[in-house]
Amino acid sequence: MNITVYLASSTGNDPKFEAAVKELGTWIGTSGNTLVYGGSKTGLMGELAQSVLQAGGKVIGVEPQFFVDEDYQYEGLTQLIVAKDMAERKTKMIELGDAFIAFPGGVGTLEEVSEIMSKLSLGQLQAPCIYYNLDGYYDDVKHFLHQMIAKGFSSAEKQQGVYFAQSLENIKELLK
Repeated sequence: MNITVYLASSTGNDPKFEAAVKELGTWIGTSGNTLVYGGSKTGLMGELAQSVLQAGGKVIGVEPQFFVDEDYQYEGLTQLIVAKDMAERKTKMIELGDAFIAFPGGVGTLEEVSEIMSKLSLGQLQAPCIYYNLDGYYDDVKHFLHQMIAKGFSSAEKQQGVYFAQSLENIKELLK
């Protein structure tokens, strides 16, 4: 399975995130799955790719040309796809993915996973969308999604396929 992971190009300020992303990468690498991610060598993105590769796994990076021009791409990936811009990058990462994980990240992570949720709600995608809710990082997103239902702007059916996992073990269960 191709697992698309959205995450930060920085490491954040809590070492738990770096440890958890390495654990996730090691599992992807040893489980026979392939990582699809944004292609960067920096931050948690770089740590994830490195851990998958060190575990013997495959990694497909999708990097927009302007980041390649700045030399942000991770050298030594199984495959690096250079997109013309962020929109093409997002489309390609969705096309390649069989499952989607939002690891803790910033605005870009939130924007990318929002597109996955939108496609799920419209019936244009049939794949699990998992928020890795490490230490409650995505609790407010979970609350907001419930608020959408409570206010009549969404429904449980439209949010079907969106999950919140507290640990790697939860993610493994969801992807069985």
